[in-house]
Amino acid sequence: MPKLDTYLFREFAQATFAVLVVLMVVSLGGVFADVLGDIARGRVPAGMMLSQLGLQVLNYLPLILPLGLMIGLLLSVGRLYRDSEMPVLTATGVGPGRMLRPVLMLVVPMVTIIGLCSLWLGPWARDYSQRMIAEGNRSLLLAGLEAGRFVELPGGRGVVYVGGMSNDGSQMARVFVYQQDGERMDVTTSATGTLNLEDSGNRFLELGDGFRVEGPLREGLDFRMMRFASNELQLPETDGRRDDDDPETSPTVALFGDARPEAQAELHYRIAPPLLALAFALMAVPLARSPPRQSRYGRTMLAFLGYFVSINLTMLGQDWIADGKLAPGFGLWWLLLPLLAFALWTYARDGRLPRPRRAAR
Repeated sequence: MPKLDTYLFREFAQATFAVLVVLMVVSLGGVFADVLGDIARGRVPAGMMLSQLGLQVLNYLPLILPLGLMIGLLLSVGRLYRDSEMPVLTATGVGPGRMLRPVLMLVVPMVTIIGLCSLWLGPWARDYSQRMIAEGNRSLLLAGLEAGRFVELPGGRGVVYVGGMSNDGSQMARVFVYQQDGERMDVTTSATGTLNLEDSGNRFLELGDGFRVEGPLREGLDFRMMRFASNELQLPETDGRRDDDDPETSPTVALFGDARPEAQAELHYRIAPPLLALAFALMAVPLARSPPRQSRYGRTMLAFLGYFVSINLTMLGQDWIADGKLAPGFGLWWLLLPLLAFALWTYARDGRLPRPRRAAR
């Protein structure tokens, strides 16, 4: 490999890696807040926080990686212009078009990774996440309950105590439940308990051989005590419902044979990220051109704007296909093909070296 290609590739790769690290840290903060919110609402078992965090990050990779690739190329190529390295190379006959090889050395593997994340890894992560939640909600161990410890119900609506629990977390002994609803409180104790999960995703504690006391929270003597042989107590709503035909969790191969508009919309949405990454990576090189007296970040902001507009149009097109407003055969090609053509045209136009002027006679 020529030394120039090695040098340029190293510059592009280092800048892209640094940008991706920053974007991943920022994205992790938002995903972490979403996962904590789902745990607080009782929709996700608390024991799955780290696994759900990792799976959710995989869903965002098809959006993060193209942006990181574009910004990395913008910064690295822009630095070559600012430090007058590109003018020196141009003076020796090496123009912007010469950067195509090192650019493709970085872009081709990145586009391949983005395609794998969008077409395979992302759908697998969504499906595996839902299966983990559905399975975890069947076990009170994963739902955050442990034997011998008081656990607050999501939303601060009560407290649960379990004296004993089976290894799989489905069978309990010596159960105490305190619930608060407005100005009323409810205290339930039972000798045994079983966790049941309906097909709708609702969880119920089936309590056996116990007492229930209901009354005012602060003032009054309007208390009622009941003894029961069996009683059901509904736990907070969860995301335990799974749809095996959901296009978002279906393998990409299965979507090709699914004629439903929602499935075709999901298919085209998965195809878009690697093509968007290729288009904006090629456009980053001419957009990074920075003449001495021009604003350093003007074209960078233009690239940002173009990327986010394209992402929004991709999501809008997905909704149009799912709603039947756009033919599935038309898909998102109305956006992707012109964008790729424009990227190739701008790169080819930028890569031409200026012709020397003839001396005046």
